[in-house]
Amino acid sequence: MPRTNFQELLEAGVHFGHLRRKWNPNMAPFIFMEKNGIHIIDLQKTIVKIDDAANAIKQIAKSGRKILFVATKKQAKDIVAELVGGVNMPYVTERWPGGMLTNFPTIRKAVKKMISIDKMTKDSSWDALSKREKLQISRQRAKLEKMLGSIADLTRLPAALFVVDVLKEKIAVREAQRLGIPVFAMVDTNSDPEGIDFVIPANDDASQSISLIVKAMTDAIREGLSERKVEREKDDDDKEAKVKGKKAKVVSDEDVDDIDEDEDLDDEDEDLDEEIDE
Repeated sequence: MPRTNFQELLEAGVHFGHLRRKWNPNMAPFIFMEKNGIHIIDLQKTIVKIDDAANAIKQIAKSGRKILFVATKKQAKDIVAELVGGVNMPYVTERWPGGMLTNFPTIRKAVKKMISIDKMTKDSSWDALSKREKLQISRQRAKLEKMLGSIADLTRLPAALFVVDVLKEKIAVREAQRLGIPVFAMVDTNSDPEGIDFVIPANDDASQSISLIVKAMTDAIREGLSERKVEREKDDDDKEAKVKGKKAKVVSDEDVDDIDEDEDLDDEDEDLDEEIDE
């Protein structure tokens, strides 16, 4: 069953591309027509691409790995923060910190710094600091929170990147490509789909369009996480059943040993009776 339909995409304005003079020729396969100087995206192809991307993202989530969402444009920030935060995936909605992927250890140090500040504020040493020092540290913490707050739990490189607007997030895309990290992206008619692993041809400017597609991805993540939970519970039940089976076998073997001992005693009694008779 498709994750969305033609009517939903149409109502969200997913089909509206950019002016013809701004187009990228590599997007030609995804353009349906031109109307009033604006390119119209082929929504039938968008439906297929959404399903392909959602199924791939679902499998990544099911494997227990992370997908990093990147959307720093104004109309996408709040949408991504709300939807992606709801499935506990990392996201970047402020300025992309250069080298976040290619220089990941440095980013992790910054995250650890933020965590250490949190510990410090709860420690008795915090009270010994002057008002000025507390203010400076608090400002530093706020700055780190703004830039890294949503990726604090990202302890290793993400398994994939989802991008809203590949033109605006070109640095993030370039870093992911350099490291061989798969890139999922909403690609408008003014953008280049080359090098993007999962292209979703769509209007990346309208908030309704962004919301509809990001929701399809987060719904897929939720499904993957749910299936992962069910499988882990099943594995736990199987392990428990195996342990119980082994215990039952041990008890059964002990019963057999008891029976053998009883038979040996019976044989000894018979031998003793025969000796008495003689």
